[in-house]
Amino acid sequence: MAAKHQRNISSSAASASEHKRELLPSLPNRAEQNTHTHTHTHGDGADLHSSEPDEMSCFWIQSILIAGFFVLFGFEGFPVISVDSQRSTDNITIRQGDTAVIRCYVDDKVSKVAWLNRSNIIFAGEDKWSLDPRVELVTQGQLEYSLRIQKVDVFDEGPYTCSIQTKQQPKTSQVYLIVQVPPVIYKVSDDIIVNEGSNVTLTCLASGRPDPSITWRLLNPSAEALDVGEYLEISGIVRSQAGRYECKASNDVSTPDVKYVNVVVNYPPYIKEVRSSETPVGQAGVLHCEASAVPQPEFEWYRDERRLSSSQSVSIQISGSRTLLVVANVTEDDYGNYTCVATNRLGIHNASVFLYKPGTGRDINASGCVCQSFWLLLLSVLSALLKC
Repeated sequence: MAAKHQRNISSSAASASEHKRELLPSLPNRAEQNTHTHTHTHGDGADLHSSEPDEMSCFWIQSILIAGFFVLFGFEGFPVISVDSQRSTDNITIRQGDTAVIRCYVDDKVSKVAWLNRSNIIFAGEDKWSLDPRVELVTQGQLEYSLRIQKVDVFDEGPYTCSIQTKQQPKTSQVYLIVQVPPVIYKVSDDIIVNEGSNVTLTCLASGRPDPSITWRLLNPSAEALDVGEYLEISGIVRSQAGRYECKASNDVSTPDVKYVNVVVNYPPYIKEVRSSETPVGQAGVLHCEASAVPQPEFEWYRDERRLSSSQSVSIQISGSRTLLVVANVTEDDYGNYTCVATNRLGIHNASVFLYKPGTGRDINASGCVCQSFWLLLLSVLSALLKC
């Protein structure tokens, strides 16, 4: 009974061995490659032999060959037999668009060799299985069996295995290809105009591998770094925070990508400087008034409760945020208090300016004499309404 059981085991082992040989087709022998007649060429003028199997046959052959690789080499593990001698790890890092060369070195005892990407066969011997025209072999002499990939893209990232079969045992060399992508800002906030006191959120979205870091700066006046992240939050924005904002995306793969957002902050007028005039009778007196506002202010001049306009005796000049009141030929009746009024759609501000006779002791620099006047405010508002 024991002898019969032993014969059954031997018979089963022989059948399994025979079945394994049927499932594992041999890789092309490097010595036989020169006489190999089955070629694969790609591109225009491709030459395909009539003996090439149809699509279904190729699928089954590739499936059986992949299974054979894993059964044959899986028991041996993945010892590193050869990688680029210039690298201390099995990772190769390359920038998108560059050419990658994954090194594999063999010796004269090697009979079969292949390149795989994950479970896909790229080359078996010198036969190309991949349809990608960017991929090619680098074989300088008999000892190098390297893989070159031109114009590397992110979908090329992953493990690449150089599988080698010798008379003793199969071995593999595996390298992981890491593809880096320069930073690109693909969305940034449009230029905006807001009123003072509003809450503002600026957006800057970027892509890249590794993920880029995003930093913000307000370029004027000091260009100090503000915050890090895709969103810049500004609560209760004030006029000093208006300006050109810089968004920079960087990941050390190449030069940073930079975009800009212009932020305009509207605020009501503020008269920041007035200058009175000490003028003798018969000469021209000039009164100065300067205001700060966004949008730019409109100016009006008043004498007592009467709004002034340009005439033969009085000239009103406006240039940007400044205005001048010129009295051409000063008389005794012209001396006194004048009011400069600055308005925009957000508010109104006024200040008193003096035209006075020499020797009366008034301070010629009346920048501190800024006052509010209810009736002037009312007149200016009514004037603005009448314009509408």
